[in-house]
Amino acid sequence: MTSPAETAAPRPLDAEPQAAHRPAAWVRTRLRAAPLAALLTAALAFGTVFLAAAFPRLLDRTADQGLREFLRDRGPAATSVLAVSDQGIDDRGRAVRVEGPRADAARLDADAALLAARTGILGVAPGDVVHGARSGKPRALTDPGLTRTDDDADPAMDLLYVQGLRDHVTLAEGSWPGTPVAGEPVPIAISRDAADTIGIRLGAVLRTGSSPIDDEAPRAKVVGILHVNDQNDPFWTDLPCPNRACLNFIRTKRKPFAAYWRTAGLVDGTALEQVRTWQLGAQDFWRLPIGVDGLRADRLAETEQALASYLTGPTANTLANETQRPGLRITSPLPTLFRQATARKETAASIASIGAAGLAGVGAVVLWLAASLTGDRRAAELRLLQARGGSRSGVLLRLLGEGAATVLPAAVAATALALWLLPTPRWGGAVLAATAVALFTLLALPLRAAGLWSRARLWSRARRGGARPRVVAELAVLALTVAAAAEVRRRGVATTGEGTDPLLVVAPLLLALTGGLLLARLQPLLVGAFGRIAAARPGAVGFLGLARGARGSGGGQRPSVLPLLALLLAVTTAGFGATVLSGVDTARARAARLSVGGDASVLVPIGVTVPPAFAEAAAALPGVRTSTPLWADTEVFVLGGDGAIRVFAVVAEPAAYAEISRSLDRGAFDPAALSGGTGGPDTPVPVLLSAALSAALAEQLGGGDTHRLRLPNGGELLTRTAGTVEATPALQGEGRLFVVLPAGPAVAVAPELGRPNLWLATGSVDQDALRSLVRERIATGSERPAPAPDGQDTLPAGYTVRTSAAVTAELGHDPLQASAARLFWTAVIGAGTLALLAALLTTVRAAPERAALLARLRTMGLRPRQGLALILVESLPQTLASAVGGGLVALGAVALLGPSFDLSVLVGTEIPRGLPVDVPPVLLQAAGLAALVSAGVVAEALIAGRRQITTELRAGDQR
Repeated sequence: MTSPAETAAPRPLDAEPQAAHRPAAWVRTRLRAAPLAALLTAALAFGTVFLAAAFPRLLDRTADQGLREFLRDRGPAATSVLAVSDQGIDDRGRAVRVEGPRADAARLDADAALLAARTGILGVAPGDVVHGARSGKPRALTDPGLTRTDDDADPAMDLLYVQGLRDHVTLAEGSWPGTPVAGEPVPIAISRDAADTIGIRLGAVLRTGSSPIDDEAPRAKVVGILHVNDQNDPFWTDLPCPNRACLNFIRTKRKPFAAYWRTAGLVDGTALEQVRTWQLGAQDFWRLPIGVDGLRADRLAETEQALASYLTGPTANTLANETQRPGLRITSPLPTLFRQATARKETAASIASIGAAGLAGVGAVVLWLAASLTGDRRAAELRLLQARGGSRSGVLLRLLGEGAATVLPAAVAATALALWLLPTPRWGGAVLAATAVALFTLLALPLRAAGLWSRARLWSRARRGGARPRVVAELAVLALTVAAAAEVRRRGVATTGEGTDPLLVVAPLLLALTGGLLLARLQPLLVGAFGRIAAARPGAVGFLGLARGARGSGGGQRPSVLPLLALLLAVTTAGFGATVLSGVDTARARAARLSVGGDASVLVPIGVTVPPAFAEAAAALPGVRTSTPLWADTEVFVLGGDGAIRVFAVVAEPAAYAEISRSLDRGAFDPAALSGGTGGPDTPVPVLLSAALSAALAEQLGGGDTHRLRLPNGGELLTRTAGTVEATPALQGEGRLFVVLPAGPAVAVAPELGRPNLWLATGSVDQDALRSLVRERIATGSERPAPAPDGQDTLPAGYTVRTSAAVTAELGHDPLQASAARLFWTAVIGAGTLALLAALLTTVRAAPERAALLARLRTMGLRPRQGLALILVESLPQTLASAVGGGLVALGAVALLGPSFDLSVLVGTEIPRGLPVDVPPVLLQAAGLAALVSAGVVAEALIAGRRQITTELRAGDQR
């Protein structure tokens, strides 16, 4: 008998077998089961990969822009290659072509094309070459009707032929110069500015002989007056004043410096013979401006090699042969500028790399934290899969595929966006960094899952007598940090020119990592101690919050080290970098004050005196605290025995000058030391000597306290040494030879010392107001020069007005410095955002358990405000500990690395090495990041915590 269970319905013979059951795809199932988690993972991958791809692009753009702006600021003469070919003069005064068969304008054009064609990557276009021929030295114009300076020196004129002149000038009067006629004056054209300044008229014959009847000397006839289209056109760079009359100075027997006017007469291309016979030292020249806009910082070494070959290497020899000019000389300031640009790039990159390394460290911590929280959340699921027969490799491959579906598309999109938003010729570094971050993000969860499975095995080994893995890792980090610190103390930071020092970038991170690990060990003990103190006080909120903070979320034995480490890394990076930038600002401001000699200075030309009316009016300007006029000169000698020492002499009112010295912290002295001395010819005047001068006097002149000073006019002054100082405001540099005299006694003996030529002041002085005052009270009779390119009214030649604020702005006007600072602050903002994300991830992960606890406590009478206080007490200890620890680590990093720092490149001028410890910048960064994280935790508690508690109260505790 057959039971019903054993019977089966008959199946038709022609029926097909039932299709086998196919399980749903793992990745699709997991993404549909947790879409929000998948979206957050993709968003985190997108953000971190975008930052990783963007920073190399930003560094490249910053380096290229900084290089180009640095070279543009140097001017067209500094960014050009100058080739010259000398022309000889025989014993009869005729030009001898010592180089090549032809010397006409066509040959100059052909040689210009050859020179430009060989520049290669320097990027010189043939049409940009400025070339021609110029006389070696100017000849004095002896015509009595010409305008002369107050020194009664004859004006001087060069002869110049320059190709392309008519594109830059307009014929105002007369005609263009033509072909010269033998025995007749060479026809020339003069710029309108030079003609009006020197008094040259159209049709005038300019003589250069010692007398009007000297017919052997070269002569020139003015056939045209030219209007210069643009005085600031780079075309006129490095030419002998063809576009205006220049004020030059020469030494004469009567005066140390005598001023005279100089200009150039412009000739036709057929007058090259006359150019070369005008004066000794005539030259054919070619100025080749390089293509600054095409230079790249990453190819600077290659560009330097090409330039070296062009100047003195194989390319130079080839050019000499091709142009048939064996004596062709090619020079350029560019090699020095390239070296300076390299040093600037490396220093700026080091500062920017500190922020980038901190951002990378915080990003790695956050990515690992996200993977750890995901692994902890899915630990039961993974154990269930393994219990049902899943192999470890199979489960890990499924996790890898799940991550690939979310991480890889986000990484590709982020990389493409960074490449599109930040175009640069280089993309390898950005793609490599993005790939590394994408792989880390992709592998973090599988590695975390593998770690969870192997944790029990490791702990069993530890219980059997082996070392715990965490202790081993912490000791390894500690040893690495000690080794890095010892290496820094041994050799210091890499010097400029050796590239970015990896120790400078890694040392703050290692210190932060060690500090974080130490803080993770100490925090539970400290929080537990505070918890025991809170237990003895009334109220349960403080005790419960501190107890949970000491245990960590999820009931663990200790809080997670990752959120603490993320915030500590961010604070350390921000504090260290902020100290560097603050040190740069402080050093720049001090360098500007030392350069000026105070906060404001006025220097007048030789022979001009700062009148008392100006000194009184300047002292009354708003913001001026202390001011004084003084006399300063370098033509003063200390006499003794048979020798003399040349010194810099300063004559000033002692009280005001002592106040300026004290304000600058440069050669401070007691003004009473310069009191005394009646001013009689035999009464020594008390003076201050520099320490270097005192040592030189003891070595060369036998020492002694009494010496005689030889003044510029030949007079002598008896002095008595009243003290020594290391430096003085009126003179820059260290170790200089100078003497400071009091104005009263010194002027009484030598009245010429009472004509001050310098004015110094301290305080907040407006430069425009001071410049206007100089024009009104000192430079009243001087000719107003042409406005500067920026439209600012300029003073006549020889007058200089400077303020420390303007010099500080000038030193700080550097795109590379600004870009390095922007990159650093961008990294700090990114690191702070990631640190906040780490805290929020931890808070959100612990939110369900915390909501359940608060729900139970709510049923026991806990008020909502007390619940918020409990959340804050639980989370703030870790935030505050991270901020304080990060600040201390940042100060320690500054103390360790600071003495080896050289900030000269970022400051903009040479300064002593060293970076002082500065607490306010570190404190500001620590407080700001701690406040940011705390605000994020409070916001999460207010927004999500109340809803979760309400859900728990309605549904009950299902755990």
